[in-house]
This record gives sequence, structure tokens and C-alpha cells, in this order.
Amino acid sequence: MNEAQTRESAAGERVRRGAELLVVFAALPAVIAWTPVRVPLMPLMWLMAAVCLWMLWRDPGFNRRRLWNAAALTRQEGRRVVLRFVGLAALLAALLWVMLGRTVWGMTFPETMFSLPRERTGLWMIIMVGYPLLSVLPQNVVWRVFFFRRYRRLLGDGWGLVAGSALLFGWAHVVMLNGFAVATTLVGGVLFAQTYRRSGSMLLASVEHALYGCWMFTVGYGLLFLYGHVPDSP
Repeated sequence: MNEAQTRESAAGERVRRGAELLVVFAALPAVIAWTPVRVPLMPLMWLMAAVCLWMLWRDPGFNRRRLWNAAALTRQEGRRVVLRFVGLAALLAALLWVMLGRTVWGMTFPETMFSLPRERTGLWMIIMVGYPLLSVLPQNVVWRVFFFRRYRRLLGDGWGLVAGSALLFGWAHVVMLNGFAVATTLVGGVLFAQTYRRSGSMLLASVEHALYGCWMFTVGYGLLFLYGHVPDSP
């Protein structure tokens, strides 16, 4: 293959990857959000994660260590993640305290904080265990490990890749049918993608993701993160 053919082949591959990205990560969430048929979201997410894992496993250039890489859980990385979480968790709690009982853009915030752990302790405990395993892990396979590997040639190895991952991770939450879920997961997407890019560890990114997700359910934002549900009452 001569140089011109090589360039043409690379350009064609970028076009195909770009079209794939738009269909899977941009169009699919919109279809799920606004289709009249309720899509079984959790099985779909696990199916996507399984397909992504299969593609990664067959990729000879993929470093499988990134799927775990417990060595990245150093004291320095742990301190960075925890300190950032403490500050943002306090900010989220303060925001909810200000918004208690208010309705903004069709979204009604709860009237009380920490109602789930106080009033439905058993369910809260199940969520604290089940959410990281059943939701966080497949999301990080798809939007961190697979996304970074699959689209790095399209978006570059730097902040373009982080921004792309974060934007489309936030957009995926359009299925919640409220802007708050999209906005907060966009910010979270930046944090988790940045952590994954810096550490090369899905485990560390998943731990950070789980901290924020569990906090959202604990402090009282849970109803805003239910698929296809716009809370109109506390």
C-alpha cells in the first residue's frame, strides 16, 4: 500500500469511527429518552459493556491492565480523589439544601435531605452495594476504557478525548429527562475521564464514580436520576 492509499485508508477509518461514535453515543440515548417504548436500560448497558469488553479483548494493542490496575490506588491518588470528593459533596449538599421543595424547569426537588437512609435504610444499603457493581462498572467499561481506546485517534490523546468522553457521558443521562442529571454527570464525566487518563486505571475511576453516585442517592438527589422519570412532587 502506497502513501496515498495509506492516508485514504486512515481517513476512511476516521469517518467510520466518527459515524459510529455519533450513532452509539449521541443518537442512541436520544432514541431511548424519547421513544414511547420503555427500554430495559440496565440489560442494555450490560450488553454494551460486554460488547466493548469483547472488542477490547480482541484488540492486540490494548493494555488489559487498564481494566483493573490496582497499583494506581496510591496514597497520592487516593488523597486527590477524596479531597475533591469532600469539597464537591459539600457543595452538592448545600445546593440541595437551598433548593429543597423548589420547582425549577419542571423539576421538583425533595423537601427533606437524607430521606432514603433515614426512612428506607434497607433499600439504601442495597443501592450502596448494588450501584457500584451493577451500574458504575459497566459505565466505566464503556465511557472510559472503551471510549479512550476506540476514539483516541479521532479525538487525540489529550483533553479532546477527556472532553468527548465527558460530553457524551453527560448526554447519555438525557434518558433521565431532566437537565440536572445531564449537567451533573457532565461534570462527573470530566472528573472520571481525567482520573482514568492520568492513572490508566478503570478501578480508580470506578471508585471515584461510585463515591459521587452513592452520595447523590444518600443526600437526596435520587429521584432526579431515575430513567424516564421527571419528579413533580417531593
